[in-house]
Amino acid sequence: MSRSMNTIKSTAVPLSIENIDTDQIIPARFLKATSREGFGKNLFRDWRYNNGDENQKRKDFVLNDPSYGGRILVAGKNFGCGSSREHAAWAIKDYGFDVVVSSFFADIFKNNALNNFLLPVVVTDSFLQEIFLALQNEPSTEIEVNLEEQTIQINKGPLFFKGHLPVELFEISPYKKTCLMNGYDDIDYLLSIKNEIEEYEKKYCRN
Repeated sequence: MSRSMNTIKSTAVPLSIENIDTDQIIPARFLKATSREGFGKNLFRDWRYNNGDENQKRKDFVLNDPSYGGRILVAGKNFGCGSSREHAAWAIKDYGFDVVVSSFFADIFKNNALNNFLLPVVVTDSFLQEIFLALQNEPSTEIEVNLEEQTIQINKGPLFFKGHLPVELFEISPYKKTCLMNGYDDIDYLLSIKNEIEEYEKKYCRN
């Protein structure tokens, strides 16, 4: 399956809690595995279930609300703080999310996400609240993230009905943008510019 991404247009899951740390994203007791697969079932485990029991879903937690779903997770400010475990990005990606939107990400989580083909989109606090409001009013609201143009847009919401589509630009490093758009990890990227590297070596690295 291709890992490349450009435009992600999807409904979204709103998790309007600030300071969500990596132990809440994937509790430490589930970190024994070393492959990326299988972590999604334990995403937000202690928030999804009473006493961690899969047979006791918490009805008040958004992942258990059938009204919400999609490839985009919208979270409160300071998402991914705490320990540096890469498993947090694995769990979110394995659950089925391709994008996480917040007004601030912890740096290590942000880098881990990008390295695992999970796009962290940083928006302003006001735009984040606009997304939450739109999703609260209409769970079927679609969010459109255009990586090439570096825009995020709400396709429904209070301002939509005034003839205005709320949209913001977001930042991403050019290198990571290239990798995500082409489905490259670091080695894939080096292989993609192999000819340029060889030409450089021929030109500048001769004894």
